[in-house]
Amino acid sequence: MPLDATILYEPADADGLVVAALSGELDLDRADAVRDQLAAIAADPAVRYLRIDVAGLDFIDSYGLGALVSARNSAAASGVTFTLAEPSPPVRKAIEVTGLGHVFGL
Repeated sequence: MPLDATILYEPADADGLVVAALSGELDLDRADAVRDQLAAIAADPAVRYLRIDVAGLDFIDSYGLGALVSARNSAAASGVTFTLAEPSPPVRKAIEVTGLGHVFGL
């Protein structure tokens, strides 16, 4: 049975940084919800930097990658710097295969 991707984060710190951690699986079933939640976090006027820790993602598919790209674009439109951090082996492989490393600051 698949594990839903879960997002855990704290409000922005004094510098406007939010660190959000994703865990579980980011696939077709969860991509839209994750995209929307990350875009909502980035839309907060207190947020200047959004760092997504993806060490806990066990699986990501093309829909999950698309959701992260879309969330990154929404963040950029709000003037928020969006980066991925600590990619798990499946995430790193997916990013390398697709050539998206530069998009996520990796």
